[in-house]
Amino acid sequence: MAQTNINIRMDADLKKQFEDFCNDMGMTMTTAFTIFAKKAVREYRIPFEISGDIPNKETRQAIEDARNGIGLSKGFSSVEELMEDLNADD
Repeated sequence: MAQTNINIRMDADLKKQFEDFCNDMGMTMTTAFTIFAKKAVREYRIPFEISGDIPNKETRQAIEDARNGIGLSKGFSSVEELMEDLNADD
């Protein structure tokens, strides 16, 4: 099978950490990327879960407040009703 080269850009610290990991696993980075590519093609999916960052404490509290209706503005059925509320003297 013919071989080809792939260039990948990544943070230098991440590269070093990944290189150390691969060495600990007894393989090269090339072997690790080849394993990933073969599994992705065979399963036709990214072979691991990808998720976002876990929200911090403040964001989790804001989500919980919104679910409980805390701190939300009231709803309006029309633009006119919204404008009346905005222009009202409190």
